Amino acid sequence: MTAAGTPIAVVTGASGGIGAATARQLAAAGYRVVLTARRKDRVEALAAEINEAGHQATAYALDVTDRQAVTTFATAFRTVAVLVNNAGGALGADPVATGDPEDWRRMYEVNVLGTLHVTQALLPALTASGDGTVVVVSSTAGHSTYEGGGGYVAAKNGARVLAETLRLEIVGTPVRVIEVAPGMVKTEEFATTRFRGDAEKAAKVYAGVAEPLTADDVADTVTWAVTRPPHVNIDLLVVRPRAQASNTKVHREL
Repeated sequence: MTAAGTPIAVVTGASGGIGAATARQLAAAGYRVVLTARRKDRVEALAAEINEAGHQATAYALDVTDRQAVTTFATAFRTVAVLVNNAGGALGADPVATGDPEDWRRMYEVNVLGTLHVTQALLPALTASGDGTVVVVSSTAGHSTYEGGGGYVAAKNGARVLAETLRLEIVGTPVRVIEVAPGMVKTEEFATTRFRGDAEKAAKVYAGVAEPLTADDVADTVTWAVTRPPHVNIDLLVVRPRAQASNTKVHREL
């Protein structure tokens, strides 16, 4: 906590989408949010926005795949109340037979090793808070496979298993482990990044879906789970739009 007793919430991947929305909502819920992402200008602008709204935020440029940088970042904190491991993403939608191993490696590094780096570095501070919460924002991809998603599914499975294993290993300590697994979420960058800037391919992901989830929808579930009484652990929260029954069954009004 800060000197004034305000609990600290660290959010990775806070430069946009779910991470930025979660930072805003946690700040409104009374946390001093620490915004991390590689894009320094984006997190600084968001921190300014949150502070101007009368809440508390600090920006920190951080690449979660850089172990040494994460270790250095963690030294700034004596206690941390909440860690939201949101940094992640998908690259490509090629079948296993022709997928680019470099894409698979990059997805594993950010979705799994990035989560590992930050969680390991901040776990002592989370424990020292006396009431810590680790959130892993995974994906329904981590719970069910689909064609063209092999690399991303594998990475999100890794994130899911990391959360499940950590929960087993630290039971009895004052730290909860929560997994939030979103389904179809329409943000400004996820699909565009996946298809390397191809706006047409990105648009097809959401074609005909009346109301995919928004970043705010997911942030709302994260904030709700984090703000439950300390003895309540939301092990897994799967959230999808009503139009999506599974990763491969989506109602489209075309």
